[in-house]
Amino acid sequence: MSLEEIAKKMCAKGKGILAADESTGTMDKRLTSVGVECTDKNRLNFRENLFTADAMKNYIGGVILFDTTIREKTSLGISVPELIEKNNSVVGIKVDKGAKKLAGSPEETITEGLDGLRERLSEYYRLGARFTKWRAVYSIGKKYPSIQSIKSNAQALARYAALVQEANMVPIIEPEVLMDGDHNIDACYKVTTDVLNECFNELSIQKISLKGIVLKPNMIVPGFKSSKKVTSEEVAKKTLDCLKKNVPSDVTGIAFLSGGQSEQEATHNLDSINKINDTNFLITYSYGRALQKSALKIWSKEMGNTKAIHEVFNHRAKMNSLASKGEWSQALEV
Repeated sequence: MSLEEIAKKMCAKGKGILAADESTGTMDKRLTSVGVECTDKNRLNFRENLFTADAMKNYIGGVILFDTTIREKTSLGISVPELIEKNNSVVGIKVDKGAKKLAGSPEETITEGLDGLRERLSEYYRLGARFTKWRAVYSIGKKYPSIQSIKSNAQALARYAALVQEANMVPIIEPEVLMDGDHNIDACYKVTTDVLNECFNELSIQKISLKGIVLKPNMIVPGFKSSKKVTSEEVAKKTLDCLKKNVPSDVTGIAFLSGGQSEQEATHNLDSINKINDTNFLITYSYGRALQKSALKIWSKEMGNTKAIHEVFNHRAKMNSLASKGEWSQALEV
């Protein structure tokens, strides 16, 4: 399968990407928040509950895993990648080593993980991965993001993408402009524009095939603490405008991150974007908490009640599937 075909399968109409790539530490915070003991068995049990739901066949085109998860065996006697493939979903892997302090601008971050990446990619390919993820993070403030942050992270994303395509895998390019802060929606638009422009400039320098990538951007939204609230329609209009002006038309798929939005807010905004989508981009979702949060709550109360867990996860995935086609409405939420 070519890189473009893999990207199209990940973002196929009505399907999106499940971000199940939480590190052990992050997953433990989620378990602690619902009163569940942090053990390898519990972490795997929750993920296996998701991976065996009908939603996997119907609404999930790809799953991003963490290093430990891609190596695990399920209670069914097959590996986690084999279970995902069984549902006709593409296996993915997070390959960055996290955001660290940026030398020269310590209040900002640079994502690390390029050292030894070629060798790790070879191993992940053998384990079943066909796409990867690398996340860069940008904060909005009076002085931020700096040119140093924008350029440094764009260079790292492009070098990562080159190694991934060399390994015959699809790179997810994730430049996330954070919702933290009191900035308005126009500030988010401006920073996202600067970030996307620099990213695609560096991708061009590294000779990246844009048909063989998936872009995972933030939506254009105000900061959490902003006093200026906006409608979903305004988010959609500004987000689509930003994409049309700053993302080359060769890019196959755009899978939005939820960025801390609530489950229904992330679904509503995605739907509003697709209701006015007049581009050739496959615009869908790559959500973590916005797909899993409700299922996690149900699972924490009744780990053995697979039917109830699946019901909640299937519903959330179906709502986002509809949103990826511009067919969602509030009336469908129960």
